[in-house]
Amino acid sequence: MGTTYKTGCVLCAQNCGLELEVENNRIVRVKGDKANAKSEGYVCRKGMNIAYHQHNADRLTHPLKRVGDRFERISWDQAVSEIAAKLKDIVGRYGPRAYAYMGGGGQGCHFEAAFGVRVLRGLGSQYHYSALAQEFSGAFWVSGRTVGRQYLHPAIDTAETDLLLAIGWNGMESHQIPQASRQLRRIAKDPDKLLIVVDPRASETAKIADIHLRIRPGTDALLLKAMIAVILQEGWENVAYMAEHTAGFELLRALFVDFDARAAVATCRLDFDQVRQVTHLFATRKSCLRNDLGIFMGRHSGLSSYLIIILQAICGRIGMPGGAVLPGHMMPVGSHSDERNTKTWRTVTTNSFPVCGCFPPNVMPEEIMTDHPERLRAVMVSGANPLRSYADTTAYEEAFRRLDLLVTAEIAMTETAVLSHYVLPSRSAYESWDGTFFPMTFPGIYFQMRRPIVEPEGEPLELGEIHLRLAEQLGLIPPIPESLYRAAEEGRAAFAKALPAYATAEPAAMKSMPFIIGKTLGKAMGSVHLAALWGMLQTAPPFFRENAVRAGFAPGPDLAEDVFRKIVAHPEGIWVGRVDPEKNLSHIQTEDGKINLFIPELLAELKAVDAEWEEAALVPNPRFPLVLMAGKHASINANTLMRNPAWNAGRRDCTIAMHPADAEALHLTDGQMVRVTTEAGAEEIEVEVTDTAYRGHVVIPHGFGLVYDGVKYKANVNRLTKNTHRDRFGTPIHRYVPCRVEAV
Repeated sequence: MGTTYKTGCVLCAQNCGLELEVENNRIVRVKGDKANAKSEGYVCRKGMNIAYHQHNADRLTHPLKRVGDRFERISWDQAVSEIAAKLKDIVGRYGPRAYAYMGGGGQGCHFEAAFGVRVLRGLGSQYHYSALAQEFSGAFWVSGRTVGRQYLHPAIDTAETDLLLAIGWNGMESHQIPQASRQLRRIAKDPDKLLIVVDPRASETAKIADIHLRIRPGTDALLLKAMIAVILQEGWENVAYMAEHTAGFELLRALFVDFDARAAVATCRLDFDQVRQVTHLFATRKSCLRNDLGIFMGRHSGLSSYLIIILQAICGRIGMPGGAVLPGHMMPVGSHSDERNTKTWRTVTTNSFPVCGCFPPNVMPEEIMTDHPERLRAVMVSGANPLRSYADTTAYEEAFRRLDLLVTAEIAMTETAVLSHYVLPSRSAYESWDGTFFPMTFPGIYFQMRRPIVEPEGEPLELGEIHLRLAEQLGLIPPIPESLYRAAEEGRAAFAKALPAYATAEPAAMKSMPFIIGKTLGKAMGSVHLAALWGMLQTAPPFFRENAVRAGFAPGPDLAEDVFRKIVAHPEGIWVGRVDPEKNLSHIQTEDGKINLFIPELLAELKAVDAEWEEAALVPNPRFPLVLMAGKHASINANTLMRNPAWNAGRRDCTIAMHPADAEALHLTDGQMVRVTTEAGAEEIEVEVTDTAYRGHVVIPHGFGLVYDGVKYKANVNRLTKNTHRDRFGTPIHRYVPCRVEAV
């Protein structure tokens, strides 16, 4: 018998609670943790197969350096000193814009970001590239304009809602909310509630819905505009709510009141009476709306996110029970980086700007391949795999080969690591102290700090420790007196007294505080991540303390220490705070405290989108007559975190789904191998003929094409996506990729 530990899944942002049995240093049994207050025993098959993530043939154990066409094992001291010397030389010769950091924690490990971003800032750069900007830039940018901060993202109140409208979201497979399939089934089975799905596919969520609007691919913005128009034309808007809580809508009203909603719905290939019925239900009931990649990575992504805010606002649903609520957070998942601020960088070639502090990965190849004197020359990839996660694998391969320095810190020899000059082994999520800050719950604020449950093999380090060592070699840490080390060894109480005195005496301390705490308290604790959690709580803002008191913590000077102690004592996670649901709109941080509905930057696009415009734009390209949905959330994929294909043994895991009529027209049969070609490239894949697909629309999942133990497994859909096929925010339009399909 092994030892059972409480921990959490790291394969999606829900981080469901797990109980893992470890025997002989291997995970041998998995089940959902019923004591986890957020997931309550809920777990999907990805979490049940977490052992394949932890134990795989590609795991890294020692630092590696590229020498010619092979890698040689080197010491940590050599790796860190050589990387630091090269970084100093590159930044010294070409300036801070030559360096970029690509990381931030991904789905399960956020603590390294505090250290990686500090190294970036210490070198004078702002170029933080992150997966956050791969999907959410448009939506988060709209949040910044409408509710005042890019990190304030409206979520759904499933506990209180009477009607859930899902647009471009297949929650039964993709999750994206706590206990997704459990919540969706509960709503679908309740005779007093409604589940309505807008999706071209007959998805798993659509199949249990009360109403399924099988929309034409690419017309989401047109449908949303039509729904808003119907509400205003019928007089269904919440006038009192709008007067009290919104501003700027009168500048937009005419664009909807005079809009031909009937023609728009026809272009969407939907029945107008049914759309009118859905619109009336949404406007008059306690409703909420959840969207996902179908919107985030679709045509008019930013505009669609804007229209969703307008729709909910005119119905009085933002900040209201059962509606679009603003969750609390322990730590924002990003910063507020308004591109109108002259201090905010733009990239030198594509003129791209950050959202939530992160630049879009899809512009990076162009920023490397340019001849601009300040082009990107050095990239640190930390806990990420852009060669499979981001658009246009071919462009990334070409660009990364041109870099003067590419460093990858990872748990496994990924496709990105293979191209790197240095590969640094990091500890896994189950060998480190770590956690995430996704704001997924309401009104409670949940946090779980996972502890190490498996002993690392070889000499991998916590990701934060890797950045810390690099920072020290770069000279980014001011002198630390022995007295501070002694205080850390004595205990947290002594350290808490000694740290402020040191910070007052040392002017450079505040800019390097994660490094200082990591070197001192982190050494005493045996984890820089755990020390970072303690430091973060000590400097928590007043609103967090208020929420913590509301959750039951005693107010006073010991609150931060009390929260830290209880987090560490409860590996299953705890409620660290609670927002006041009756004052949810007080979270809005615009200057006037209202939801600002007028965004001038999107006005031209908002005016242009109508039936005539979209009919012309959606005429198929004769060279690429089909539309590819590149990537889908499903129970058989987990981004690139599951490298061993054995976890899907016996499953039909990577196919191209095609409507029977399309298969017949192309003389294709189920199971046949085909070649899919786009502007970006081509891949071979098995056809799956299914009536769940929309005619003219094909679907390939992401997370495949991985080279595991030297062998490529299935099709890499990002070989088919062009990095320049993106919106104004840099988000790839993965949900509308023109393609053709031919028999091999």
